[in-house]
Amino acid sequence: MSMISFVAIGLVNPKSPTNVGGIMRAVGCYSADAVFYTGKRYELAATNGTAQYNTDTKRASSSIPLKKVESLLDAIEPDVKVVCVDLVEGAIPLPEFEHPDKAIYIFGPEDGTISQQVINGADAVVYVPTVGCMNLAASVNVLLYDRLAKSASIASDELIRSSRDTNNRVRVKG
Repeated sequence: MSMISFVAIGLVNPKSPTNVGGIMRAVGCYSADAVFYTGKRYELAATNGTAQYNTDTKRASSSIPLKKVESLLDAIEPDVKVVCVDLVEGAIPLPEFEHPDKAIYIFGPEDGTISQQVINGADAVVYVPTVGCMNLAASVNVLLYDRLAKSASIASDELIRSSRDTNNRVRVKG
């Protein structure tokens, strides 16, 4: 059975459990399907007593897989487009980018970049126009927001009712 839409986030050797938790919250908010990561730094930091900094407050990680893989490209089906998101010369500005139905969005580490080999193998390379470099979790949020905003699945009041906290019943006076 082929999925019509598939959205995954790929993280190259992330180092911060706080960022990964923020990313898990983002994938929950924007209905992504999976998060894959490479490297050892995240696991080492996550087992080092950082539970007090848990930023996945919506517990997305209980329903969306967070999986360590050797290769982000080997973790996906052949029909999934590879989109690298990084401040790379020649990249497409995110506001101009048309998102594929099935994609893995690959982000570099907090203190580095995506390798030239992965960039060369990508179907697209995009960047978020900023002055300076954004936080990893913030970059994932912006990318996933852009994908949702450009989709046809935004039905304002219905989306608001399903997304807001249970104690929020405020309406615009009209």
